Amino acid sequence: MPELVYPPVIAAAKTMFRVLDLRLTVEGSHHVPRTGGAVLASNHVSYLDFIFCGYGAHASGRLVRFMAKHEVFAHKVSGPLMRGMKHIPVNRRAGAGSYSTAVDALRRGEVVGVFPEATISRSFTVKDLKNGAARMAQEAAVPLLPVALWGTQRLWTKGRPRTLTRRHTPITILVGEPIDPADHADANALSAELKTRLTALVDRAQRAYPDTPAGPDDSWWQPAHLGGTAPTQEEALALDRGGRRTPAA
Repeated sequence: MPELVYPPVIAAAKTMFRVLDLRLTVEGSHHVPRTGGAVLASNHVSYLDFIFCGYGAHASGRLVRFMAKHEVFAHKVSGPLMRGMKHIPVNRRAGAGSYSTAVDALRRGEVVGVFPEATISRSFTVKDLKNGAARMAQEAAVPLLPVALWGTQRLWTKGRPRTLTRRHTPITILVGEPIDPADHADANALSAELKTRLTALVDRAQRAYPDTPAGPDDSWWQPAHLGGTAPTQEEALALDRGGRRTPAA
């Protein structure tokens, strides 16, 4: 079936990159297989991560089918686009159906994109991972690739106003070497390996990032362990649960 929606969306995204003069750094895109199924498992720091994670597979000529919450598919604007791009809706009350759809897509040779942290990381560090990405890779017998994104949080992230007109923002996309699921005894072991590799990639992207905060008021996008004012993982977990940051923070 011809792709009628995805190519125009990619063209629009590239136009946005040019208009905003985003400083894109893409490394490791050759790791994305040109044929056959694969799971791309990305860290999650922005509402725009699917755009940039998908862009990391563009050089290999692959269109990534992302798993996304079903509410996005119910929206009158985003819904038709998501369905047209053949993304996969995830209904948390009926997760088995979404999982089966993703595995079937992988077996057909599709590339499926997953954010195994499930929600945006407010700390901008890698949270504990759900093991669904690992289970899918093992069941479909396809490679699992870690993808690190950095800088996207400066455009639009949880708890911050959108700055979609921000120009010259550096965006880093690092695609790691594929992990063979057959080398791991079970999904938990594979997921642990994924977290180790993903954490290392994110740390490399953060430490090599060409920008630094302009001042104390601009350090919100930098993780705490690198001197920023983003919440620590413990504080972020409390925020996700509806709590408040400590007075000291």
